[in-house]
Amino acid sequence: MDMVRTTVEGDVCVVTLARPARRNALDSAALRELQRAVTDASEPVLYLRGEGPAFCAGADLEEVRALDGDAAADFAALGQRVANALEEYDGAVVAGIDGAARGGGVELALACDLRVATPEATLAETGVKLGLFGAWGGTTRLPRVVGEGEAMDLALSGRTVDAETALRMGLVSRITERPRDVADELAAVDGSALRTLKRRLRDDTGQETGDERERAAFASLATDSGDR
Repeated sequence: MDMVRTTVEGDVCVVTLARPARRNALDSAALRELQRAVTDASEPVLYLRGEGPAFCAGADLEEVRALDGDAAADFAALGQRVANALEEYDGAVVAGIDGAARGGGVELALACDLRVATPEATLAETGVKLGLFGAWGGTTRLPRVVGEGEAMDLALSGRTVDAETALRMGLVSRITERPRDVADELAAVDGSALRTLKRRLRDDTGQETGDERERAAFASLATDSGDR
């Protein structure tokens, strides 16, 4: 049975983590399926969700505990490639977080452009409690999203935060009963503008070069809108 399912609904590609019995924990096979799902998609909006009562419990600990040395590094690299694919997706990526997001699940959500939680959502970077840490890009993305102070608190304590606390610290973007509605909201805007804005906001070049690219991108979009 597929561990990741993809459906296309208009301009939204819905990617569902489908291991509810394992709280959507991801082993190597599931990570590869998720990577293919993301890289094969081309819709303006990608919506990532979990099936059942959890968003994603992170890495499958049954596999992690059996890893050593090079195999552990390879597993981390695979998770990083999946997170990078989400971050670099040519369109908007929305994580719909309903229920628990733990460890690698939080890291995948951090790679998304928007993290939209239900009131029942809870989030935690629990790696430290297992003698590990977030190795799917979490140590770089977490402080970028919530700031160094909040990142230190979350990562070093491994504490669980509810949706309201996550919203206050910037870990989630919105709280709503229907996170999927936010994906539909984004799909209703101009796809070219959506993609261009994401590239501009993700631009990590120096300010001067960034300003130049911003002007060029805006001019290109303005020209295209005049032709439409």
